[in-house]
Amino acid sequence: MLKFIFYVLFSLGLSFFNVWVMFFGMMIFVVLLMVMELNLFMLNNVSMTLGVDFLGGGLIILSAWICGLMVLASMMIISSNCHSKFFFFINLLLLLFLTLTFSSMDMFYFYFFFESSMVPVLLMIMGWGGQPERIQAGVYLIFYTLLVSLPLFLGIYFILNSSNSVSFYLVSGFSYCFLYFVMILAFLVKMPMYFVHLWLPKAHVEAPVAGSMILAGVMLKLGGYGLMRVLKVVELVGVRLNLYWVIISLIGSLFMSLICFRQIDMKSLIACSSVVHMAMVIGGIMTLNYFGFVGSYVLMIGHGLCSSGLFILVNLIYERTGSRSLMINKGLLNIFPNLTLWWSLLVFANMAAPPSLNLLGEISLMISITAWSWSMLWVLGLVSFLSAGYSLFIYIYSQHGKMMFGVYSLGMIESREYLVLCLHWVPLNLLILKIDYFYLWV
Repeated sequence: MLKFIFYVLFSLGLSFFNVWVMFFGMMIFVVLLMVMELNLFMLNNVSMTLGVDFLGGGLIILSAWICGLMVLASMMIISSNCHSKFFFFINLLLLLFLTLTFSSMDMFYFYFFFESSMVPVLLMIMGWGGQPERIQAGVYLIFYTLLVSLPLFLGIYFILNSSNSVSFYLVSGFSYCFLYFVMILAFLVKMPMYFVHLWLPKAHVEAPVAGSMILAGVMLKLGGYGLMRVLKVVELVGVRLNLYWVIISLIGSLFMSLICFRQIDMKSLIACSSVVHMAMVIGGIMTLNYFGFVGSYVLMIGHGLCSSGLFILVNLIYERTGSRSLMINKGLLNIFPNLTLWWSLLVFANMAAPPSLNLLGEISLMISITAWSWSMLWVLGLVSFLSAGYSLFIYIYSQHGKMMFGVYSLGMIESREYLVLCLHWVPLNLLILKIDYFYLWV
């Protein structure tokens, strides 16, 4: 594992040269190396501090993949030379922190890199965001996440004093209610759970396309990854109290699905749909059963690819029409017929149509949650129905209808942008051929 970390660390020097093609190729190379190195049936290079199992390894591969595509999608920053070297540096620094977070076997290391990964995202939003409201979005992002992080740090320190170890593989069996709450609250906010989700739509709307991609693609998964690691430590309390989080998450996903129908900004609609999917992930993890963990992991990977691709589609339209409003962007089928194909492919994946990973994840989560309580079947059915509804809503309203006068002189879509969309859609739909990998890692 250490060789990948040093590979990314020494690549920081590349950020001072405008070699975006080399950067993109390097990210793909890292992904291929990780895929070849990852072993399904045993832990790789596990020490007391760093190691990779299938859970962390898959998310590291997703991080490297998304970070490479972020550069390919951010040619506006590179072509306008808007501090592009610093943008490369921030991108690589973020990848380094994410790699160290997902490979940390020690709770203190995990906490440090978990919080450090928010700094590059904040710099992206504050530095390359388009509107003055980006300052408020940055404040929301930091205060929501940092407010609940100090109790997590105190909980880790309590575990160290009690058991003389903070390794994920050596600590378990605590039955203190206060420890349960301080250990999981930071991850529920990072997911984000309903009631503490207000920072997410704000951050997405004000972030540049690279910030939205990494937020939707990887940063939300930090919460799910942390819950999967930490619930083992406090599972004795979790058996009794997880009930409340499942109820809040599923009812919240129902409300957020209805809120999606009220959104006019396309970016805000996709951000609210992320809250719906992550609420189902929380519900699956909190059931503490096999299908819940597998379904949550699969849906996190699938949502990371699908939602990131949708944000790129919205950005392509925004760069050409200057607006993300559904009131203005109508009849895009007449202007960009090729792009309509990609809209349909990614929107269908967002509503969990086959053969996407989202379908596999949602089926596993439904099995998990209904096995835990049959009364949740009605809520899950409504959420799935409404998810298909708002996905078709954004597709039909943007692609059909009457075009506004004055949008006829637009730049066409470049082959590079088609490549970025293709590199999101292909793994999203081909990884379902390797279902055995996802179901054998637990």
